[in-house]
Amino acid sequence: MDAYSYIANAHGDYIDQLYQTYKKDPEAVDFGWRKFFEGFDFSQQYPDGDVPQAVGEGVLTQPASTNGTEQIRSVDTVSADKETQVRNLIHAYRSRGHLRANTNPVRKRKDRKARLDLADFGLSEADLDTVFKNGEVLGLGTNTKLRDIVAALDKVYTGTIGFEYMYIRDPQVLDWFRGKVEKDSLSFNPSIEYKKRILSKLNEAVVFENFLHTKFLGQKRFSLEGGETTIPALDAIIQRGAELGVEEVVIGMAHRGRLNVLANIMGKTYEQIFSEFEGTAVPDLTMGDGDVKYHMGYSSQVDAAGKTVNLKLAPNPSHLEAVNPVVEGFVRAKLDHGYANDYDKMLPILIHGDAALAGQGIGYEVTQMSQLEGYKTGGTVHFVINNQVGFTTDFEDARSSIYSTDLAKIIDAPVIHVNGDDPEAVVFAVRLATEYRQEFHADIFIDMVCYRRHGHNESDEPKFTQPTLYNIISKHQNPREVYNATLVQRGDVDAELAAHMDKEFRETLQARLDLVKQKPLPYNYQALENEWRSLRRSKPEDFDKSPETGISEEVVAKVGKALTTLPEGFRPLKQIEKLIEERKKMFFETRVLNWAAGELLAYGSLLSEKHIVRVSGQDVQRGTFSHRHAVLHDAETSAPYNSLNHIGEGQEKLNIYNSLLSEYGVLGFEFGYAMANPTALVVWEAQFGDFANGAQTMIDQFVVSSESKWQRMNGVVMLLPHGYEGQGPEHSNARPERFLQLAAENNIVVANMTTPANFFHALRRQLTWEFRKPLIVMSPKSMLRHPLCVSPVEEFTSGGFREVLGDTFADAKKVKRVLLCSGKVYFDLLEEQHNSGRTDVAIVRMEQLHPFPKKQLDAELAKYPKAKVYWVQEEPENMGYWNYLLRFMRRELEDVIARKPSASPATGYNKVHIKEQKDLVARAFDKPREAVADSTIKEAVAVADKSQDA
Repeated sequence: MDAYSYIANAHGDYIDQLYQTYKKDPEAVDFGWRKFFEGFDFSQQYPDGDVPQAVGEGVLTQPASTNGTEQIRSVDTVSADKETQVRNLIHAYRSRGHLRANTNPVRKRKDRKARLDLADFGLSEADLDTVFKNGEVLGLGTNTKLRDIVAALDKVYTGTIGFEYMYIRDPQVLDWFRGKVEKDSLSFNPSIEYKKRILSKLNEAVVFENFLHTKFLGQKRFSLEGGETTIPALDAIIQRGAELGVEEVVIGMAHRGRLNVLANIMGKTYEQIFSEFEGTAVPDLTMGDGDVKYHMGYSSQVDAAGKTVNLKLAPNPSHLEAVNPVVEGFVRAKLDHGYANDYDKMLPILIHGDAALAGQGIGYEVTQMSQLEGYKTGGTVHFVINNQVGFTTDFEDARSSIYSTDLAKIIDAPVIHVNGDDPEAVVFAVRLATEYRQEFHADIFIDMVCYRRHGHNESDEPKFTQPTLYNIISKHQNPREVYNATLVQRGDVDAELAAHMDKEFRETLQARLDLVKQKPLPYNYQALENEWRSLRRSKPEDFDKSPETGISEEVVAKVGKALTTLPEGFRPLKQIEKLIEERKKMFFETRVLNWAAGELLAYGSLLSEKHIVRVSGQDVQRGTFSHRHAVLHDAETSAPYNSLNHIGEGQEKLNIYNSLLSEYGVLGFEFGYAMANPTALVVWEAQFGDFANGAQTMIDQFVVSSESKWQRMNGVVMLLPHGYEGQGPEHSNARPERFLQLAAENNIVVANMTTPANFFHALRRQLTWEFRKPLIVMSPKSMLRHPLCVSPVEEFTSGGFREVLGDTFADAKKVKRVLLCSGKVYFDLLEEQHNSGRTDVAIVRMEQLHPFPKKQLDAELAKYPKAKVYWVQEEPENMGYWNYLLRFMRRELEDVIARKPSASPATGYNKVHIKEQKDLVARAFDKPREAVADSTIKEAVAVADKSQDA
């Protein structure tokens, strides 16, 4: 009994409960118990080996009594037990076969303890010719020799493809994928024509690398050599995708192999690429400095499966994986605008390096976004060019996980590991991946294990760090040569045809080296591309005066009605009832709007004009500071109600999404969305402004520089809550100095506004301009509820954005001191000015910092010719706007009034904050601190405390 003591000692009722659960859903019990119950059921059904149990017989249908029974009959326990073990063997191959698969073309795989030997299951070679019923599980029939079962398992699971999928929790998806793996992989045998196509694409890939290596010896090109099978793989995805309804493919990838993809997938001519290497290409540099050849984007149209497919390769920086969320946002924008959210018609492909996929956190962020309502794009095909080395770092030092693709498991995405030296296996893998994506609109990963022929770039010496590996690689034939030899050996392609294709290959290479002209692919612009083409680049004079962006009284009334009307049967919280009453009062009685009302009016007016408005970020539906309430919830059912979706017929819908807790990924997504659609207002809001530093890569590499590097305009809006209210170092400062340091050549708009009307006009200006610029707003916190931070309706129905706001209290003839400022500090200064009756001090607000509003500011300062001008800011002197102002007003500014230079943005103590703020105001008005009124300062602290995060 010792071997079964764990059962004998168990509680009988508990086992029975487990068994009842197992009968309802085998997946609901632990794996070990599931196998135990499978064996138990088997022994009940086949007590005498091959003879099924008669109906009404067996332990489960007989009373548990030994009275009057005959001697216990010996059951064929060996057969039953071994059937179970064969079943376990099959399950093990499905679960762990990938650990033993022959996926590495250049070195032996590490022993990952796959435990797939017969002895691991109580089986031996003596059982190989025994017939087992469990062959049926693999579709081999009910009388299959163990030898044939093992052969089938080895062929499917330990050949040049390793399938990782048994963690999928949806039974339908699991069964579909397992069926494809175990049936289609065994029967996959491409036609002779398709094999020739694969060889032809490999030829193209190798020709291209040889061309560049011969023509530009030693130049950086980040070659695909060793991973050339990427080209037939991408070709197969596009062809299979087209067969399954795909009309547009958007590719994001880093620099490895990018030029090869441009030439042999996108159809960019060798002549174009050659001129870029030679430096004779003349890109449009009227608004920028350009970028290196292996970062540029490209668009083309190709024929696939008898259809025209649009291809896009997104521009990218050297920051690996950074382009991923941009691609996803781009695809979502096209789905929303042009494809009626039909996921079948658009396919995103992300091409990763193994080291980057494992090491860069953005991969996790984008993977988590994949099934979220606000960010899903119908599934992405992830293709990993796994060359086993990250720059000089071996994979064993580059990750703790076994595979670089292990993050796929967080969303139950299958992974297909495949040997890059077996092009047919790679083609099968990507075709299966494309079918899976089209079937389930979910992500899938292909991990193509290959190698890198040269170092990180062509002038790098890889033997410094991987001498043994690179001794092997130096003698290893490229995938084209390997496949060519395989085809001849198998008789799939006779030696004559192989020789002909080899001759063709050599002639093509020579033609490229001789610079024979290629005919570029024809291209027809899509609807959104024509929208971009209707825009122009900005000119310096565009920023001398903002365009008119006012709206009609009728639109104000319609939006106001939508914001103050609840559907019948909707039960709001009491606080929401109060909010609705406040909105009614603002829109229809006092006709003075606060910040939230002004913002929602901007969105509503654009929706009425049939513009897409998309807002996303952490907690944006309600707003971090409980001010926006764009989406209301029924107090009893939690059902959402989006007020701005009920303005009138023919309007667009407000797409406002609470994001996952991510900055880098989400900002990248919104940037991509805005990059695709110039007619949409796309807004990303940080929970607090300083959280934007989690997205600094996206800001540096895309937001501020894409127009200069890639000649790609973008109108994305960033709302960054900013202001000193005693909330401590992490919730006070959106780091405006960083954006202003990055501001040049009119590349971005940086603003810190003090009136709802100006914010309204700034948002509308984004789509009124004949060009696009990113808008970075230091948005308010305590000002959201400040009684003076309001605007009359008349300011929304006329005029436009005002870059500079002058003083309406001071007496221009008396003014000896001008306080130039931006943002919330204005209200602290205003209180002191009014309380002290200081008509000799003028306060001038710079609502826009960049592009620098020189004409508007000069006109305002001209009113005070004898006054000294001081710059006042809440931020420490080494932060904020001061250093930026010195670029433009070094001679005009007398001095700066700010907090002392500091390593940290703000104090963590309320009392110290109030003291510092009073001191700031006192110095601004040249008076003792004790004489400064502080009610506004303290009120700002109190308001901020109410909305401080827990």
